[in-house]
Amino acid sequence: MVRLSVLDLSPIAEGSTAAHSFRNSLSLARLAERLGYQRYWLAEHHGMPGIASAATAVLLSHIGSGTSTLRIGAGGIMLPNHSPLVIAEQFGTLESLFPGRIDLGLGRAPGSDMQTARALRRNLQSDSDEFPQDVLELMDYLSASPRQPVRAVPGTGLDIPIWILGSSLYGAQLAAMLGLPFAFASHFAPAQMMDAVAIYRERFQPSARLARPHVMLGFNVFAADTDEQAQVVASSAQQAFINMRSGRPGKLPPPRPGYWQQLGAPDQSLLRNLLSCAAIGSPETVREQMRAFVEHTGADELMVAGQIFEHSARLRSYEIAMQAAQELNLETAATAAAPA
Repeated sequence: MVRLSVLDLSPIAEGSTAAHSFRNSLSLARLAERLGYQRYWLAEHHGMPGIASAATAVLLSHIGSGTSTLRIGAGGIMLPNHSPLVIAEQFGTLESLFPGRIDLGLGRAPGSDMQTARALRRNLQSDSDEFPQDVLELMDYLSASPRQPVRAVPGTGLDIPIWILGSSLYGAQLAAMLGLPFAFASHFAPAQMMDAVAIYRERFQPSARLARPHVMLGFNVFAADTDEQAQVVASSAQQAFINMRSGRPGKLPPPRPGYWQQLGAPDQSLLRNLLSCAAIGSPETVREQMRAFVEHTGADELMVAGQIFEHSARLRSYEIAMQAAQELNLETAATAAAPA
């Protein structure tokens, strides 16, 4: 069974604004709800001209108010930037507003450069080395019987599902040790994906929160009605990747036909690695690339990302992705029902 969820960075396109991005994010969330996506997550990033989801909990409130059944959450909150108590209160508030619909994914990276990280925290005494302790402290605030005298109000006793995020082996080990679901950022850091998944599954310790390992993998989808159209649609994200890796982050650029062919070999190699966990093409092409990825990884769930310039093209891409997953699931069901 292929399960799909949405990862949204609320991209700010060239010539547009954060306010417009927020309207687009709500539009995407409503589409995801209608199509049957499992969950919709926003990611915390700071100081990036092309990403509008810095105040993640605030934006989730906007999304929750405009939807009714879709699970919403953070993919993720960069915990070193925050006091665990503040996050417990924020997500306790969200859970109180939208009961049974909130997920809390936690990461240990700053989601920014070091100068921005200093501005966020004022000092770097709380850093990624304290991440496991911060996770446990946050879980305690959300438990029914916290061990500490301080209470998260709202938050205490709400038992919000917590995920560990990672782009290396560290997160896999922590998620396995704590018995939590694990989401790997293979949509932008695929190098250690298979090793991380293997470690997580091999070392997983069942907990009161989760009886067996659950792996969600980031997966880029750039889908359109033809392979040629999809390649053009994907060129916006390709430009953004190159700009960011070159130290020139900016707003999401418009698509450029033939962009790949204009790149030198080093940039093509970089993009080939970054987009190794991706499906780019027509509905048929996307279905087969999604099939191959799921068969290779055994993922329990895919978190679909898609930085696409035109909002209508982005919505169409998510429609095609879900269509592909549904077709694969029908094939699986038919095979299972066939006589031996």
